[in-house]
Amino acid sequence: MEISSKENTHFFSNNTVLPVDRSSFKSESSASKEKQSCCGGIKIFLGALSFVYFAKALSGSYLKSTITQIERRFDIPSSLVGVIDGSFEIGNLLIIILVSYFGAKLHRPRIIGAGCLIMSAGTFLIAMPQFFMGRYRYERFPSTVNSTVSLSPCLQDKGQTPLSALEKSQAKINAGCVQTVAIIGPIFGFLLGSLCAKLYVDIGFVDLDGVAISPKDARWVGAWWLGYLIAGVISVLAGIPFWFLPKHLPKPESRKDSSTSSEHSKFIIEENKDQGTSSWQQAKLAEMAKDFLPSLKNLFGNPVYILYLCASIIQFNSLIGMVTYKPKYIEQQYGQTSSKTNFVIGLINIPAVAFGIFSGGLIMKRFGVGVLGAAKLSLGSSFFGYLLLLSLFALGCENSEVAGLTVSYHGSKPMSDHEQALFSECNSGCSCSRNDWDPICGENGVTYVSACLAGCRASNGTGKNTVFFNCSCVGTSESPQSSSAVVGPCQKGNECPKMFLYFLVISVITSYTLSVGGTPGYILLLRCIKPHLKSFALGIYTLAIRVLAGIPAPVYFGVAIDTTCLKWGSKRCGGRGACRLYDSSALRYVYLGLTLVLGTVSIFFSVAVLWVLRKRSPPQDETLSANGERGACGTKSRKDNFVNSDQLIQSTYWPEKETRL
Repeated sequence: MEISSKENTHFFSNNTVLPVDRSSFKSESSASKEKQSCCGGIKIFLGALSFVYFAKALSGSYLKSTITQIERRFDIPSSLVGVIDGSFEIGNLLIIILVSYFGAKLHRPRIIGAGCLIMSAGTFLIAMPQFFMGRYRYERFPSTVNSTVSLSPCLQDKGQTPLSALEKSQAKINAGCVQTVAIIGPIFGFLLGSLCAKLYVDIGFVDLDGVAISPKDARWVGAWWLGYLIAGVISVLAGIPFWFLPKHLPKPESRKDSSTSSEHSKFIIEENKDQGTSSWQQAKLAEMAKDFLPSLKNLFGNPVYILYLCASIIQFNSLIGMVTYKPKYIEQQYGQTSSKTNFVIGLINIPAVAFGIFSGGLIMKRFGVGVLGAAKLSLGSSFFGYLLLLSLFALGCENSEVAGLTVSYHGSKPMSDHEQALFSECNSGCSCSRNDWDPICGENGVTYVSACLAGCRASNGTGKNTVFFNCSCVGTSESPQSSSAVVGPCQKGNECPKMFLYFLVISVITSYTLSVGGTPGYILLLRCIKPHLKSFALGIYTLAIRVLAGIPAPVYFGVAIDTTCLKWGSKRCGGRGACRLYDSSALRYVYLGLTLVLGTVSIFFSVAVLWVLRKRSPPQDETLSANGERGACGTKSRKDNFVNSDQLIQSTYWPEKETRL
């Protein structure tokens, strides 16, 4: 007959005088050694697993940080980048069933090790196109090496070599700890993205002195591939320890006779098993298969679970889309470089998310919040988070003044969509292409799409130091021949740096507020379903989030963002490339508007969850739930209603937690 822990305590307290012999000391000594050996094995396993979580989180967050770099490098629109980002979830779905089935039958540590190798191979494959597609070629004016020789950007002479021919000729010549680490991983991922974005894409292969663009240019592409190589190496190193771990960790003597085991201890089992185990497992699998449809019906018959699932799906569509294109939004809206954008996200936003998750768990523990209270906390977190997000509509920058796109050539008159014209009287005598994007900044503070479209007839210098003279479109009526321009676009208005600072403050507070509701929502999910359906419910929840949010959100967010493009680049082989200039106002309304609309819909579902809980629970049950006697989801004991401190802090995981900004 099994004796409970309380009975054991009572038994030993009433029998203070016990006979002692040497055999007991020997058994205690051997048990102590075995316990130390078991604890050591568990620590090694957890340490190695933490490193795997770190490697996975780093790779996933680094992918987010390279979205704009990949878009520019391969001249693809945001919608296609969204497909690439969503394919990460598709890969998970393809393998998760096989891993779930074979994981319990084969050598688990080695399966984890093999997974690390596959993950590293994937990151290496992502970087491979950089080495097979040749050097990065951006649109540029072909300035000569000898700075004393002047070349006219305005191609008035038909005998002068066109830009495309010069580029082609030049081309022939150049031919738990674990969850904590899961939060730390994205921080390092975005910081790695910041470092690589500062380095030119072809660093080590080209002369950097000849690069005529800077990180602030829309054509700049950083060394995106370098971070994937580093992430791949880290994944390989993370998988090495698992190849040397045993199939099963030793089970302590004190627990071998125990008939009960927790979810965390199922991995710690004995090597030797009875002959009847195989047949017993087959019978159990048959029973589980028979019980699948009734369990599914029972689960989807729970209105709280269904409503919370719908709220989560819609909210994650909002958050995943926002996080995926947040670097692009900061770059285009506030004129920041990719390096600075990734640095800010990694060092400010993600720690705010981690602190919010911890705060939510701390509130649940400190105040003994019940199920109804958890629903209120989750709803309040979402409501105030999206309310703060609403203020970002007022914290935008005006469009950059680009002649022919946002302003006219003859002044600062705003241009509507149907009035966009890159050609004007001042450049009518030049043979310019409307497809090129090689911006220059005139001394009048206006950006011109190219030196040719600015009517510049002379140039001096090389690379970043090139200066254009006699630009007819830049010149004023008083001195039309004395105007000049330099390489690169003009900076945004003077108010933009201040707006960016305000944006950072609101963004950090919003990230913290939204994250506070993560833990209460997770606890609400667990407490409102029957104990034997918890694992099944979490599996359905994770699958739904990945399929209905992780895959489609980056795609349709990208499609919506593409509609705000003012100037598309052109591919070398023809066709539309990556966007070079966005309408700042339209981008702000589309990006923030889509996020807020989805968030608002999810709040309505959260309100419905709270309404169902209140309907199920009489008014006095809310007080009883706080005392641990009854909850809104049914009558439970204190042990069932509340989570102890360890479980509360450690079980705060939900999909995409590490990149929820």
